Formats: sequence, C-alpha cells, structure tokens
Amino acid sequence: MTAVWLVDRRFDSKGLVRLTYATEDGERVHTKELAEQRLVTGDGVTAGRDVDEDALGETSAEDVERFAAEASRMAAEHDLDDTV
Repeated sequence: MTAVWLVDRRFDSKGLVRLTYATEDGERVHTKELAEQRLVTGDGVTAGRDVDEDALGETSAEDVERFAAEASRMAAEHDLDDTV
C-alpha cells in the first residue's frame, strides 16, 4: 500500500466530483470519482488514503511540481483519515 494525499478536487456539470490524490513526490496519482451528493451525505473527503501500487498512474509532467507541493503540505498538516 502507498499513501497518497488529496491534491485536486474538480466538479463537473453532471454532478460528479473527481478527487485526485498524489504521492508526496507528485510522481504518481490516484483518482476517484463520486457523486457530488455523497460529499453532503457521506463521510466526507479524507486528506489521504492508502492505495495499492497497481491503482496508481503517472502524473502528467506539467502537474508533478504542483501535486508534490500540495501532497507534502497535506501530509504535514493532516493524518490520512482526516476529513477535509
């Protein structure tokens, strides 16, 4: 398992939310989509999560630095299971 941290949250016009989690070096990402309604009625979004290595993809070159900075900030300020 690999720890990843929330680095991006995007809403679309269809009521979906795409959560992007990244490793602290920003090199690997994991995305999760859920219905916007689940943000209101569910347990919320966690600062991080543990994911299997095979569930990680590569970050696009233009996002690595930004994702690394945000993942490092989240890791310094939160536990994986903190709701953010």
